[in-house]
Amino acid sequence: VQLQASGGGLVQAGGSLRLSCAASGLTFGTYRMGWFRQAPGKEREWVSCINSGVPRTYYIDSVQGRFTISRDNAKSTVYLQMDSLKPEDTAVYFCAARLTAGCGTQPGLYRHWGQGTLVTVSS
Repeated sequence: VQLQASGGGLVQAGGSLRLSCAASGLTFGTYRMGWFRQAPGKEREWVSCINSGVPRTYYIDSVQGRFTISRDNAKSTVYLQMDSLKPEDTAVYFCAARLTAGCGTQPGLYRHWGQGTLVTVSS
């Protein structure tokens, strides 16, 4: 199984980025997908997740209304559209996959992880 995250970069506050996570080696449509982030000196934090099947989405309060998670099962890819970015969104962003039911918010609940992509938001 491989998850390849991309799309990070440097952006000014108020700007947008779209992260992508391409999966291979798994039956993508059966997996729940999540995005986490880790800022320097901080613990890894759950950001968002999307179910398999009917694509219900969930977000941490701090990104609600600014970030949008989506998936394209035909491309085995999950996306995170990030708008109205703030300096506090600066972090390495990771995608993760889990088979078990529900939208897990704890890193330990996810079996597969991507390598991370750095998002830097300047003020």
